Amino acid sequence: MSTVTGIRGGVGESVLRPDARLKVRGDFAYASDLRWDGMVWGATLRSPHPSARVVRLDTTRALRLPGVVAVLTHEDVPGRPRYGMKVADQPVLAADLVRYQGEPVALVAADHPETARRALRLIDVRYAPLPALTDPEQALTAAGPLVHERRVDGGTGNVVRHVRIRHGDLPSARAQADVVVSGTYEVGMQDQAFLGPEAGLAIPAEDGGVDVYVSTQWLHDDQHQMCAALRLPPDKVRLTLSGVGGAFGGREDVSVQIHAALLALHTGRPVKMSYHREESFFGHVHRHPAKMWFEHGATRDGRLVFVKARLLFDGGAYTSTSQVVIANGSYFAAGAYEVPHAEIDGFAVFTNNPPCGAMRGFGAVQSCYGVESNLDRLARELAMDPVDLRLRNAMTTGTVLPTGQAVDGPAPAAELLRRLRARPLPPAPEGPFGRPGGLNNTSHGEGVRRGVGYAIGVKAIGFSGGVDDRSVARVRLSLVNGEPVAEVHTAAAECGQGIVTVQAQIVRTELGVDRVVVLPADTRVGDAGSASASRITWMSGGAVRGACRALRERIAGLAGDGVTDRDKAPSDATGPGGGGAAGPGAGDLVGVLSVHGPLASEYTYAHRRTFPVDPERGQGDAHIAFAFAAHRAVVDVDTGLGLVKVVELATAQDVGKAMNPLAVAGQIEGGSAQGLGLALMEELRVEDGRVRNPSFTDYLIPTIADMPSVPVDLLELPHPDAPYGLNGVGEPPTLSSTPAIVNALRDATGLELPRVPVRPTDLLDPERG
Repeated sequence: MSTVTGIRGGVGESVLRPDARLKVRGDFAYASDLRWDGMVWGATLRSPHPSARVVRLDTTRALRLPGVVAVLTHEDVPGRPRYGMKVADQPVLAADLVRYQGEPVALVAADHPETARRALRLIDVRYAPLPALTDPEQALTAAGPLVHERRVDGGTGNVVRHVRIRHGDLPSARAQADVVVSGTYEVGMQDQAFLGPEAGLAIPAEDGGVDVYVSTQWLHDDQHQMCAALRLPPDKVRLTLSGVGGAFGGREDVSVQIHAALLALHTGRPVKMSYHREESFFGHVHRHPAKMWFEHGATRDGRLVFVKARLLFDGGAYTSTSQVVIANGSYFAAGAYEVPHAEIDGFAVFTNNPPCGAMRGFGAVQSCYGVESNLDRLARELAMDPVDLRLRNAMTTGTVLPTGQAVDGPAPAAELLRRLRARPLPPAPEGPFGRPGGLNNTSHGEGVRRGVGYAIGVKAIGFSGGVDDRSVARVRLSLVNGEPVAEVHTAAAECGQGIVTVQAQIVRTELGVDRVVVLPADTRVGDAGSASASRITWMSGGAVRGACRALRERIAGLAGDGVTDRDKAPSDATGPGGGGAAGPGAGDLVGVLSVHGPLASEYTYAHRRTFPVDPERGQGDAHIAFAFAAHRAVVDVDTGLGLVKVVELATAQDVGKAMNPLAVAGQIEGGSAQGLGLALMEELRVEDGRVRNPSFTDYLIPTIADMPSVPVDLLELPHPDAPYGLNGVGEPPTLSSTPAIVNALRDATGLELPRVPVRPTDLLDPERG
């Protein structure tokens, strides 16, 4: 087989997304744009109470409304009445109790969406309100009410999970510390704030099954939960990914899937469900609010001796992924540093607040904010430059984590910080737009102080703790008008991260085929796992590469050259940087396909084995890889008005291999924007279990006017276990961006700022009244 030459758009090139122009023009079809002949509209009745007993549920008046074709309650669920990603504890439709404001109680299908909404108001539900448990600290005690009187997971009380990590000998370490600092830090409830609301279309099939087109992050896990609720086998519940308008973890849990399918199977008609914006805030999980206490001990010259931490995450009413979110937050509570002694306790608890689950960064965002804030406090106590403190203790290859696992891949924490510090600082912005308050012309420069802050974050990539993670891909080669064409089929969910583009890049690189068709993701092919944990390019990319290389070997054999991949040195298989693979020449392909017809291969990729941590000391080789990102924030603060202008948010990140450099930079910029939002404006305000700001009028997210310059410095240190040496890139920017901004605010103001988002009133200069 000859080396591929002359093929554009392969691995390592900045390839434009196939959906880019459609999205810019507004022509892309999202899930909320779906239509089908004869379809009806589904709608959901939700509880107004955070905790109540359902005393009466009467659907008579709603059923009499002209245009209504069905009203369903918990009695109409044919299979398992509860669902959930990790623990099936969430009712498909509430029966006797509601545990949070917004819990689904009944479903309506009608011939018009307004008719469906009118029918919801005609359903007679009477509630007996119960005391709501909304304080996570109270949830830890035995004195508070129980959110779940009987736990389906066999647990007791309101603690979802307690993670204990004991590393080294903390009592003896205290004697070695010359300086000890501690602080309490809080993180508010952040929403994923994706712009495309939850939506889907369910179509009943002649075989008694249902075809569902839905925006999601994990088709096969949705299918698993749906099959249980519908009491149908997997071959009768078929899912296809529809256009996803952002996800960031908020689409890992089921939303419309089961409800739309129930209505479709009950009515025998296609059913469309699409949440409006307010309902979307109730229809998906959020980032866990957290209260965290950190204590660091160090020698006088700034060498870290120990860290002690207590993390308390509010999981809301149901489990979702709280068990693993608190684990992830606890695993990395020591940050990107070498700390010989650690004692970490992480708690996730049930409350009657909205359910919380996966969001970009998955627990490590909260702990990174806590540890990086306390590191700056330690630097002040030591009268030491905060970057020098970080460099002195930066994790390296071989560092042993608090979980006992040694980092065996690249660990460039110090290099990332050095690159950021070496960057010139930006000049003072000119004109009113560059000042705090922007074009509102509220600040004229009086009382404006500049601050600079640094932070670095580390997070595991992929599923951890012994999960047998696998991804399946099929690749098919055929001739179309005498030209080789490749088809790729996986269930990898394209959520905006660019996996469709990357799959085509891999095929071009491996097979030398210019024309590549990426088929829609669906459940007709094997599981790809979730588009989360920064794993999808690693896992599905590995599966596509494996399928391509199996095809190469088969073509080589059929071509009769007697050379296979087994005969080649490893360097021959990837070329420089993984971008120029050895593959069949165009003549080989055309000749073989002309004689033998289309050829196909299916491949299952699995990463190296991981192990659960032990429950007593939290020790174990739980992770496959680690990713590092660092930020330097430059801010201007008007201390008289409490206004902030983030002037620059520079970032450096090790990406292993930039599969598509333009897309990688976009991911890092987007993650940094979400970190800025958490630092300064984004919080879902919940009071007494009730959401006070479920709209984009009152839930604020950064706009183009809020975003600073985001210089991106990509470091490419190939990971030894990954396809092409790549590493996950989507989540790490959310770790360090928030604490870097807040550390810059502290530098500008001298204030403690123990909670994010930081509000204008938090920044006012006390001396100026």
